[in-house]
Amino acid sequence: MLLVQKIMVDFNKGMMKFDGADSPVAIVFSTVILASVVSSLVWWALTLA
Repeated sequence: MLLVQKIMVDFNKGMMKFDGADSPVAIVFSTVILASVVSSLVWWALTLA
């Protein structure tokens, strides 16, 4: 019988030591925030250049 294991990344360590730190919702939320901050900084730099 072939067993397929689901690979889970464990981010519950260090600063991210709370339940749900590696949930897809938390990862998408942090990615959206990071992308919006970076794009805002790029837009700000281009408007001042």
